[in-house]
Amino acid sequence: MYTEIIGTLDGQEKRFAIVVSRFNDFITARLLEGALDCFTRHGGDGKNITVVRVPGSFEIPPIAAKLAKTGRYDAVICLGAIIRGATPHFEYVAAEAAKGVAQAALASGVPVIFGILTTETIEQAVERAGTKSGNKGWDAMISALEMADLSKKI
Repeated sequence: MYTEIIGTLDGQEKRFAIVVSRFNDFITARLLEGALDCFTRHGGDGKNITVVRVPGSFEIPPIAAKLAKTGRYDAVICLGAIIRGATPHFEYVAAEAAKGVAQAALASGVPVIFGILTTETIEQAVERAGTKSGNKGWDAMISALEMADLSKKI
Protein backbone atom coordinates (compact mmCIF):
# COMPACT_ATOMS: atom_id res chain seq x y z
CA MET A 1 0.00 0.00 0.00
CA TYR A 2 1.20 3.50 -0.70
CA THR A 3 0.18 7.07 0.02
CA GLU A 4 -0.77 9.22 -2.94
CA ILE A 5 -1.01 13.00 -2.84
CA ILE A 6 -3.09 14.59 -5.58
CA GLY A 7 -3.60 18.30 -6.17
CA THR A 8 -7.08 19.67 -6.72
CA LEU A 9 -8.12 22.36 -9.16
CA ASP A 10 -9.83 24.68 -6.70
CA GLY A 11 -9.17 28.42 -6.91
CA GLN A 12 -10.98 29.30 -3.69
CA GLU A 13 -8.74 31.04 -1.16
CA LYS A 14 -5.79 30.91 -3.58
CA ARG A 15 -3.67 33.95 -4.40
CA PHE A 16 -1.67 34.08 -7.61
CA ALA A 17 0.63 36.54 -9.32
CA ILE A 18 0.78 36.55 -13.10
CA VAL A 19 3.84 38.05 -14.79
CA VAL A 20 3.01 38.83 -18.41
CA SER A 21 5.22 40.17 -21.17
CA ARG A 22 4.11 43.22 -23.15
CA PHE A 23 6.22 42.10 -26.13
CA ASN A 24 3.97 40.24 -28.59
CA ASP A 25 0.98 41.61 -26.67
CA PHE A 26 -1.41 40.43 -29.38
CA ILE A 27 -0.55 36.92 -28.13
CA THR A 28 0.16 37.50 -24.43
CA ALA A 29 -3.12 39.38 -23.89
CA ARG A 30 -4.97 36.23 -25.00
CA LEU A 31 -2.84 34.05 -22.73
CA LEU A 32 -3.71 36.33 -19.82
CA GLU A 33 -7.41 36.17 -20.69
CA GLY A 34 -7.22 32.38 -20.71
CA ALA A 35 -5.49 32.26 -17.33
CA LEU A 36 -7.98 34.64 -15.72
CA ASP A 37 -10.96 32.79 -17.19
CA CYS A 38 -9.60 29.48 -15.88
CA PHE A 39 -9.10 30.95 -12.41
CA THR A 40 -12.64 32.25 -12.09
CA ARG A 41 -14.15 29.05 -13.55
CA HIS A 42 -12.34 27.10 -10.84
CA GLY A 43 -13.79 29.15 -8.00
CA GLY A 44 -11.12 31.84 -7.78
CA ASP A 45 -11.88 35.46 -6.94
CA GLY A 46 -10.33 38.06 -9.25
CA LYS A 47 -9.27 40.17 -6.26
CA ASN A 48 -6.78 37.40 -5.45
CA ILE A 49 -4.88 37.91 -8.71
CA THR A 50 -2.04 40.36 -9.15
CA VAL A 51 -0.95 41.01 -12.76
CA VAL A 52 2.52 42.43 -13.31
CA ARG A 53 3.51 43.51 -16.81
CA VAL A 54 7.13 43.43 -17.92
CA PRO A 55 8.75 44.52 -21.21
CA GLY A 56 9.58 41.05 -22.57
CA SER A 57 10.03 37.38 -21.73
CA PHE A 58 13.66 37.90 -20.72
CA GLU A 59 12.46 40.19 -17.92
CA ILE A 60 9.92 37.71 -16.55
CA PRO A 61 12.19 35.57 -14.30
CA PRO A 62 13.59 38.26 -11.98
CA ILE A 63 10.14 39.69 -11.31
CA ALA A 64 8.67 36.20 -10.84
CA ALA A 65 11.44 35.45 -8.33
CA LYS A 66 10.72 38.64 -6.36
CA LEU A 67 7.00 37.90 -6.29
CA ALA A 68 7.56 34.30 -5.20
CA LYS A 69 9.86 35.38 -2.37
CA THR A 70 7.23 37.71 -0.88
CA GLY A 71 5.27 34.75 0.47
CA ARG A 72 2.00 36.43 -0.56
CA TYR A 73 1.23 34.08 -3.44
CA ASP A 74 0.40 30.39 -3.70
CA ALA A 75 1.94 30.35 -7.18
CA VAL A 76 3.39 32.68 -9.79
CA ILE A 77 2.44 32.23 -13.44
CA CYS A 78 4.76 33.45 -16.20
CA LEU A 79 3.18 34.30 -19.56
CA GLY A 80 5.08 35.37 -22.65
CA ALA A 81 5.55 34.67 -26.35
CA ILE A 82 8.93 34.19 -27.97
CA ILE A 83 8.61 33.77 -31.72
CA ARG A 84 11.61 32.73 -33.82
CA GLY A 85 13.03 35.37 -36.10
CA ALA A 86 15.95 35.47 -38.52
CA THR A 87 18.63 35.77 -35.82
CA PRO A 88 19.80 33.54 -32.94
CA HIS A 89 18.15 35.95 -30.46
CA PHE A 90 15.27 33.46 -30.06
CA GLU A 91 17.53 30.75 -28.62
CA TYR A 92 19.13 33.08 -26.07
CA VAL A 93 15.89 34.58 -24.82
CA ALA A 94 14.03 31.26 -24.71
CA ALA A 95 16.85 29.47 -22.87
CA GLU A 96 17.34 32.21 -20.29
CA ALA A 97 13.61 32.60 -19.68
CA ALA A 98 13.23 28.86 -19.08
CA LYS A 99 16.27 28.71 -16.77
CA GLY A 100 15.18 31.80 -14.89
CA VAL A 101 11.65 30.54 -14.27
CA ALA A 102 13.01 27.22 -12.98
CA GLN A 103 15.51 29.01 -10.71
CA ALA A 104 12.75 31.24 -9.30
CA ALA A 105 10.73 28.18 -8.33
CA LEU A 106 13.67 26.32 -6.82
CA ALA A 107 14.95 29.32 -4.86
CA SER A 108 11.57 30.26 -3.39
CA GLY A 109 9.84 26.92 -2.91
CA VAL A 110 6.75 28.48 -4.50
CA PRO A 111 5.40 27.00 -7.74
CA VAL A 112 6.48 29.23 -10.62
CA ILE A 113 4.71 28.12 -13.77
CA PHE A 114 6.27 28.32 -17.24
CA GLY A 115 3.57 29.63 -19.58
CA ILE A 116 5.95 31.22 -22.09
CA LEU A 117 5.29 30.17 -25.66
CA THR A 118 8.35 29.38 -27.76
CA THR A 119 7.18 29.00 -31.34
CA GLU A 120 8.65 28.90 -34.81
CA THR A 121 5.96 31.13 -36.35
CA ILE A 122 3.33 33.70 -35.48
CA GLU A 123 0.69 31.23 -36.66
CA GLN A 124 1.86 28.66 -34.09
CA ALA A 125 1.68 31.30 -31.35
CA VAL A 126 -1.85 32.27 -32.39
CA GLU A 127 -2.89 28.59 -32.33
CA ARG A 128 -1.60 28.24 -28.76
CA ALA A 129 -3.27 31.43 -27.58
CA GLY A 130 -6.82 30.27 -28.05
CA THR A 131 -7.48 28.61 -31.39
CA LYS A 132 -6.53 25.08 -32.58
CA SER A 133 -4.24 24.14 -29.69
CA GLY A 134 -6.34 25.60 -26.91
CA ASN A 135 -5.08 28.41 -24.70
CA LYS A 136 -1.74 27.86 -23.00
CA GLY A 137 -2.58 30.61 -20.49
CA TRP A 138 -5.50 28.42 -19.35
CA ASP A 139 -3.12 25.44 -19.17
CA ALA A 140 -0.63 27.44 -17.10
CA MET A 141 -3.38 28.35 -14.61
CA ILE A 142 -4.45 24.69 -14.36
CA SER A 143 -0.85 23.81 -13.47
CA ALA A 144 -0.72 26.64 -10.93
CA LEU A 145 -3.94 25.48 -9.24
CA GLU A 146 -2.70 21.91 -8.96
CA MET A 147 0.83 22.81 -7.87
CA ALA A 148 -0.38 25.32 -5.28
CA ASP A 149 -2.63 22.68 -3.76
CA LEU A 150 0.10 20.04 -3.82
CA SER A 151 2.55 22.43 -2.18
CA LYS A 152 0.14 23.00 0.70
CA LYS A 153 -0.49 19.30 1.13
CA ILE A 154 3.18 18.30 1.24
